[in-house]
Amino acid sequence: MKKYETVIGLEVHIELATESKIFCSCSAKFGGEQNDHVCPACCGMPGMLPIVNKHVVDLGMTAGLMLNCDINRVTTFDKKSYYYPDLPCSYQTTQWFSPVAVNGYVPIETSKGKKNIRIKQIHMEEDAGKLVHDDWTDTTLVDFNRTSVPLCEIVSQPDLSSAEEVVAYLEQLRSRLRFAKVSGCRMEQGSMRCDVNLSVREEGSDKLGVRTEMKNMNSISAITRAIEYETARHIDALENGTEELVQETRRWDDIKGKSYAMRNKETAGDYRYFPDPNIMPIVIDDEWFDRIKGTLPELPEVKKERYISELSLSEYDAEQLTQSRALCDCFEAAYEECGQAKEVANWLISDCMNILNKKQMIADDLTIGGKALGQLIKLVLDGKVQRGNGKKILSAMFDEDITDVEQYAKDNNFIVSNDTGAIEAVIKAVVAEDTRSVADYKSGKEKALQALFGKCMRQLKGNCDPQVLRTMLIDIVNKS
Repeated sequence: MKKYETVIGLEVHIELATESKIFCSCSAKFGGEQNDHVCPACCGMPGMLPIVNKHVVDLGMTAGLMLNCDINRVTTFDKKSYYYPDLPCSYQTTQWFSPVAVNGYVPIETSKGKKNIRIKQIHMEEDAGKLVHDDWTDTTLVDFNRTSVPLCEIVSQPDLSSAEEVVAYLEQLRSRLRFAKVSGCRMEQGSMRCDVNLSVREEGSDKLGVRTEMKNMNSISAITRAIEYETARHIDALENGTEELVQETRRWDDIKGKSYAMRNKETAGDYRYFPDPNIMPIVIDDEWFDRIKGTLPELPEVKKERYISELSLSEYDAEQLTQSRALCDCFEAAYEECGQAKEVANWLISDCMNILNKKQMIADDLTIGGKALGQLIKLVLDGKVQRGNGKKILSAMFDEDITDVEQYAKDNNFIVSNDTGAIEAVIKAVVAEDTRSVADYKSGKEKALQALFGKCMRQLKGNCDPQVLRTMLIDIVNKS
């Protein structure tokens, strides 16, 4: 059997993090009632003229710079003509002749080592609507809420050769674009979608094989399975002649684990691109370019190395924190407040993420103030608040805007009190009530003391120094 290699190029669509759509003022937010976020402009009514959302261009430039691209100082919009029921104008406004960014690259690392994946271009465009198929009534409905929501399409060169490389590339894209707040890149909400262009050729050949495209892949696991299936299908066709490979668009069925032909693959000529006469060329001057360049965040991999070298975090902690811009922002503000990098990392990676998971939220949804978290950690480290009560305060911080954590702790009786009179009263009451544990301890059963300690601590709601409580407890039990 001959040896074959897979050649993959990706077209990744990301939904930009704007309040409004690309050419009108309708909301671009995810969700809402069907056809609630629409107007005559994004519904393609005759005579409506587009007005470019400048923030879309800002985010397009930011995406380009985060992915090491050159920015075209004059960028234009064009019409891409095709008919589909959820495309009301029968054309899509996109960029073909002069996209916002070109000639970039993304570094990845896999089991085979490091590699740069070249980016051909990044172009801004509008999204189409959404078809809703109702099998019960055998009808198809159209929801135009998503129509004209701003997208960036990131087109790679065919530099990828395995599902592992594709996953590493997508994770790099997602990490960088989330850090720059270009997009939430949430595949489950459709704000990151992927078209996989794949062909197979004999190993060592420089001639590309027949290319097929799988559209709108929206999960990492589905993309991985689809690449593995499609690679095997191509090799089987080449090796055994099971079918004739043709250039086509295919649909991936993740339940059946198979791809199916949808239509012949279109070429650029089929779309009849031409400049949109209603949108003037956008000129990006030095002032605009420098402003966007000045807002770029530290890259995740650079931040990770700094956390390890300067703050002595473990590679695991640094890796977990740099998965999210929100985690990093909170971490740095909390560290500045309390000066304990490892403690802050522990609270964020463990306690905060546990709360987010229970709320079915992701790390980027973290909204608690870093300064307030730092204040809480300092109170716990200083022994003013017990760790258990600190967790209760942290949980409240997710639901309330708590800026003065110490005052909140005082108002809710979470501050540790070493009032020996109050502690003594609680101990005596517990000892008088649990005579069996007292007798067990006196007979040499150490665990009995822990049972008494726990009862006392619950009565005191954790608001006392454990060592003070333990010393007084032993003394009172021995005298009883």
